[in-house]
Amino acid sequence: MAGVSAATWGIAGLATFGVIARPWNLPEFIWAAAGAALLVLLDLLPWPDALAAAAKGMDVYFFLIGMMLLAELARKEGLFDWLAAQAVRWSNGSAKRLFLIVYVVGTAVTVLLSNDATAVVLTPAVYAATRAAKVEPLPYLFICAFIANAASFVLPISNPANLVVFGAQMPPLSDWLRCFALPSAVAIAATYIALRLTQRRRLGAAVAAVGDMPPLTVGGQLAAAGIALTAVVLLGASALGRDLGLPTFVAGAAMAVIVLLVGRQSPMPILKDVSWSVLPLAAGLFILVEGLNRTGVLPSLAGTLKDAAMASPQTTSWIAGIGVAVASNLVNNLPMGLVAATTSQAAQAPAQVTGAILIGVDLGPNLSVTGSLATILWLIALRREGEFVAAWQFLKLGLIVMPPALLLALVALSAVSS
Repeated sequence: MAGVSAATWGIAGLATFGVIARPWNLPEFIWAAAGAALLVLLDLLPWPDALAAAAKGMDVYFFLIGMMLLAELARKEGLFDWLAAQAVRWSNGSAKRLFLIVYVVGTAVTVLLSNDATAVVLTPAVYAATRAAKVEPLPYLFICAFIANAASFVLPISNPANLVVFGAQMPPLSDWLRCFALPSAVAIAATYIALRLTQRRRLGAAVAAVGDMPPLTVGGQLAAAGIALTAVVLLGASALGRDLGLPTFVAGAAMAVIVLLVGRQSPMPILKDVSWSVLPLAAGLFILVEGLNRTGVLPSLAGTLKDAAMASPQTTSWIAGIGVAVASNLVNNLPMGLVAATTSQAAQAPAQVTGAILIGVDLGPNLSVTGSLATILWLIALRREGEFVAAWQFLKLGLIVMPPALLLALVALSAVSS
């Protein structure tokens, strides 16, 4: 049994390293899928159980497909270029003001459409804005990555990992806001201050004026309406306690069909440019976590967590929040959310401990490029625009930005829980 556990953890570790380092420049999904396949081939995880584990992410897959369809639609219909011109115009020639505008918009998109939407939908728009403004793009693009995680626990719909952590035990919206409104506000403010200070030297250049922009096309207007409609659908589904994936997929697919019919266009250009590799990446991560679950480590963790929470809920919440935050960067926060949910529910952890775990799952990934699926989607979006951010470059910034936001959010959680 010990040998099986060691092999499973070893494969999971190598797969995670592959996702982070991308040896031989191979895409992230290949390493996650290879690790999952190896578990099955070595009989460390029966194939029916592997399929069942991958199926657990069905809601996430639908959600991602819907968002990616909306993003490609908006890109091709010129919505991003139009929004970029408006942002540059509102900045009145100030790079610092443009930085604040992007941060506020990123916060709103994350809160209302989820952190994955910020990575998929907002990143191309921000890149278009920096291109129009003729400023260095990375300071503004970093916003898309960091706010996607920092604002991802304002509402239950702000991060698919929230649904994974709480599962069927999702608290009512009023209880959610009472618990997480202050920690979220603190995390958003702390992240802004850290980013603004670290990027201050790059924000001295003037923003170029934008010439007259043609009005938004009918297709662009429909794409904007589709994104707004999706936000309403997600809020409604969350209030009713429904899954978010299928409504998002339906909204994205329906809007794509409408725009293509109105413009008499082929669907192939949109389908071709969707980052389909994200789906096997997510499925591979779900399978790897199921393999880890079979090693018996998680039940042991649940017992330890239960004993610690009974002895000192306050101390346990701090240890759990920080531990999960760090671990999310080792295995990605989506599977870490599954691990945390399994462990905390088995341990019958109190609300304060579960809240700290959620903050760790959502905010911890601001440390590394593989911490969350949103950050991986952000990296993919950057590569499409010809930009590149190395794992070490992101880590150096994450070490400055993430810890203060995490600690202050946990302090705020303790304040509202006492």
